[in-house]
Amino acid sequence: MKIFNIPKTTLSILLATYALVGCSPTVKIEPPDKPIVINLNVKIEHEIKIKVDKELDELLADDELF
Repeated sequence: MKIFNIPKTTLSILLATYALVGCSPTVKIEPPDKPIVINLNVKIEHEIKIKVDKELDELLADDELF
């Protein structure tokens, strides 16, 4: 029967490596239990400015045209 002669530093490094590998963090990706709800409270205001020539304004003011 053969007995392995391993130095103590090598043995301690191996044990430390195995301990670190055993304590590695685990990442899990799981879907949420409830659906994701996004509330958007948006207020949209539009301001439209129209400039009309005076001649065109007088033409549109004429009741006989329409």
